[in-house]
Amino acid sequence: MSQLFSPLKIKDVTFRNRIGMSPMCQYSATDGVMNDWHRVHLGSRAVGGAGLIMAEATAVRADGRITPGCIGLWNDEQAVAAASVNRFISDQGAVPGVQIGHSGRKGSAAAPWDGGAHIKNDEGGWPTSGPSDAVFDPDGTRLWKAPNQMSVADIVELQGLFVAAAKRALAAGYKLLEVHGAHGYLLHSFFTPLVNTRDDEYGGDLRGRARMMLETVEAVRAVWPENLPLAVRLSVADWIEGGLNIEDNIQMAKWLKERGVDIVDCSGGGANPEARASIGSRTADQVELAGQLRVEAGIATMAVGAITEAKQAEEIIASGTADMALLGRAMMRDPYWAMHAALELDVDVKAHLPVQYGFYIG
Repeated sequence: MSQLFSPLKIKDVTFRNRIGMSPMCQYSATDGVMNDWHRVHLGSRAVGGAGLIMAEATAVRADGRITPGCIGLWNDEQAVAAASVNRFISDQGAVPGVQIGHSGRKGSAAAPWDGGAHIKNDEGGWPTSGPSDAVFDPDGTRLWKAPNQMSVADIVELQGLFVAAAKRALAAGYKLLEVHGAHGYLLHSFFTPLVNTRDDEYGGDLRGRARMMLETVEAVRAVWPENLPLAVRLSVADWIEGGLNIEDNIQMAKWLKERGVDIVDCSGGGANPEARASIGSRTADQVELAGQLRVEAGIATMAVGAITEAKQAEEIIASGTADMALLGRAMMRDPYWAMHAALELDVDVKAHLPVQYGFYIG
């Protein structure tokens, strides 16, 4: 029997299989509101048989977007638009999930196909913020902005916005909520010593640098229903000297578990230009680290990174490396990756497809 296609139950949510669509930015929203693009993009992967469909990085405030085209949950109009998409995903038998976060000093950028450079405030951009006022890439040619160093009052205010976004996520019909603590965005930038040089209670040693993430997650868990799963995405390694390593993240995962987190999404890199470059060259290494974190922290994990083949994903689950395999680029190339994997692994595909497709294919 295929382990990849076995159901997974976390709290009161049952995933029909262990295949998830990783959150991937589409840069295609208007004022943070989903549209037909998102409906087709996310809905087609649900039709294609994945068990979990994760919406892209979703800002808790307008200045938390990466680009002007990123989606958000800072107002009710955005939640209403997401609800329509989520109803369709759920109707296809998949679980809708969302990743809430704040871009920090990497925000106010143009879409990648427009060059990705930071947008000036008077041209539609906005001020950025972070644990310090250090620029993401002081030597870069993309005009990265110097962020505003957040005060303790700023931190408390932003944590309240994470809570408000979590409440909207619930109203929108999401069944899994993920807090984005990776890729050099705000929460990760507080945790990594590559960025956080503060000398107050939100800086210093590992516990001080973890405080922003832990407090935010604890506040979110308090309003996210206990019977629904809460996830956190971590960059389980910064991949460069002086950055976070797997042991740091195992400790973080233990702290997160104590605060009610059910599963850790194990990504990597992104804290600074050198670490961001490693996302391509070290991505495949994340899977093994997901396994190490799962064992040593005693928490469920989602593995992501260069997972492309059915047998590869099957081995990740069967070996106990992770509880779920997330696919990004592979699922971009093939919305029906799960269906094709089922056929390759000789699984009854009807259980993982809408009746309209299963009638013909099964």
